[in-house]
Amino acid sequence: MKYKTFKAALLASSVTLGVSAQATVLDVHMSIPKDLTFLAEGAQLMDKSLRAMSGGKSGLNLFSSGELIPAGEILESVSTGAVPAGWSFLGQWGGQVPVAQIGATPYGAGPEALAGWLHVGGGLEIVQRGFDPLNVKILACHITAPEPGGWFNKEINSVKDFEGLKMRMGGVGSKVLNEFGASAQYLPASEIYLALERGRIDATEFSLPIIDKNFGFHQIAKYYYFPGWHQPGSADVLMVNMDVWNGMNAQEQAMYEAACQVSLQWTLSYAPAAQTPQIEEFEAGGTIVKEFPDDVLAQLRVMTERVLGEEAKKDALYGEAYNSMKKFVASSGRWTSLQTLPL
Repeated sequence: MKYKTFKAALLASSVTLGVSAQATVLDVHMSIPKDLTFLAEGAQLMDKSLRAMSGGKSGLNLFSSGELIPAGEILESVSTGAVPAGWSFLGQWGGQVPVAQIGATPYGAGPEALAGWLHVGGGLEIVQRGFDPLNVKILACHITAPEPGGWFNKEINSVKDFEGLKMRMGGVGSKVLNEFGASAQYLPASEIYLALERGRIDATEFSLPIIDKNFGFHQIAKYYYFPGWHQPGSADVLMVNMDVWNGMNAQEQAMYEAACQVSLQWTLSYAPAAQTPQIEEFEAGGTIVKEFPDDVLAQLRVMTERVLGEEAKKDALYGEAYNSMKKFVASSGRWTSLQTLPL
């Protein structure tokens, strides 16, 4: 991991906060392997940051998915206090906390805009209100760059090719595909390869190319499609039992929030340049990289707007989050347009 550029941030934080905070090393149960490329590295960096700022008194003790509790039980376990903390994709909990679906919005905010909305646009405060009844504190510490559209064993030439397709996909994107006759649903990371290999699913999306490599999808799927219309930016979060969080003093809470920002900035900085070499490696091994046809993307966009509108009507808090994010993204639209250089 290349963390040297973040030493200045750590030093500044430790000087400001000191190392006198009470000792709290949180056991953090992850929905992914604790050594997974990029996705787990944000949590690892947050741990390093906390230990550097606190003189080793605070940090994160990471546990892989299934090591002690199944990935699907993390939120409930944190909520009840059975475990003090968890780390997962925010959108994983959309079935229990509808506003969590905002963690990845089809045709929505890209990574920088999503980070901006969460941390300066009021987004995290809206999301937190959805988790307050569960007694869970949310820290958004990891943003993933746009993901590929997925791994397929057949070409996608029109939306009719989604009919009958069994695909692993989480979040609102799965609901959009299902409107075209697909059977898309969420599967934990640990179950995807076997499901694809045994034909329980025909296609899958998971994460960035450097992460997908770890799961071996390129060994059993022929086509790698872009762009990731379903997840232009996504948020992973540290979830802390609220009683545990409130038991920390203000100084230690500030350290956790500062370490969260260090992790967040690293994720935004590291991901983009690392993907092209991996895509080229896949191609050298026989993977066929393709782009969805323009007509397919156009129809997916139209359906996305309809599905998002329906989801916003179903849950007022999700509707508030969705409209707030759209407004935040639109607020920078003219600035971005004026500053865009011609190719």
